[in-house]
Amino acid sequence: MSKSLTRVTTALAAAGIGARIVETAASTRTAAEAAAAAGVTIDQIVKSILFQDQGGALCLFLTAGGNQVDGARAAALAGRALSRADAARVRAVTGFAIGGVAPLGHLTPLPVWLDRRLLDFVEVWAAAGTPNHIFAIDPATLCRLTGAVVADFTT
Repeated sequence: MSKSLTRVTTALAAAGIGARIVETAASTRTAAEAAAAAGVTIDQIVKSILFQDQGGALCLFLTAGGNQVDGARAAALAGRALSRADAARVRAVTGFAIGGVAPLGHLTPLPVWLDRRLLDFVEVWAAAGTPNHIFAIDPATLCRLTGAVVADFTT
């Protein structure tokens, strides 16, 4: 088991969550790929979108798969100017490569916001640390585990 997948599994177990982690034969790097693999609608996929401020600090926005993060709204929530985080910074801070960034199990704690749309579902699916592992979870539980603030930040 990869270090990334182990961190996600450990974080879920430590929280007492028996989430179902699925290894897929095909990539789940994109929301569309993940939705196809899980057999769900695209909005049931949790995208982990990372932005960084001028000092390099990251902010995580958990977004429904069909939605896009509005940069101005994200910056307003964070209270500072933000730009999309680059792949090297994402890996250094979270421990995950883009395409497999899980919403939890990061190397460094991050401020997190959750797209209100995700709460419309009984179950959502998120990356489990690799481009071929996803897990199902109740969105309210995901919100609690990540300490996310539910907010409107999408277009």
